Amino acid sequence: MTSARNAEQLYTPQILSLAVELAKVPFDPSSPLNGSARSQSCGSTVELSLYLDRHAAIDTVGLKVAACAIGQASAAIFARHATGNRSDDIERALEAIRSWLADEGEMPHWPDFHFLAAARDYPGRHGAILLPWKAAAEALSKDRDRR
Repeated sequence: MTSARNAEQLYTPQILSLAVELAKVPFDPSSPLNGSARSQSCGSTVELSLYLDRHAAIDTVGLKVAACAIGQASAAIFARHATGNRSDDIERALEAIRSWLADEGEMPHWPDFHFLAAARDYPGRHGAILLPWKAAAEALSKDRDRR
């Protein structure tokens, strides 16, 4: 009964509906920037494709996600609000998320991130939450290397 209640608190209707949004952001293997990340704790993966605008800000995101509903929801939240962010924005968000997960900082200031709040109590899901930001940081580092 307790594990069913825990799952109910973690896998809310909002989390499950976010996971469905990923169909709207297909991965593009021919994009100029690609990144990937894998969670050590659960094996979840994210592959990410990016197009940047002329100011080096994210213009288009594509995702290929093999993760639990929390990882999928995290990727959907990332995709919803990634446009317009630059490399330093993604790095700051990634560090804020890491600090929050370690209970060393406030909830990150990324729109809709509050939907993931209950997952902080589940360390096995932390790696899945970080995946889209880690993959984006990797992709954007390739852009810096090209300049």
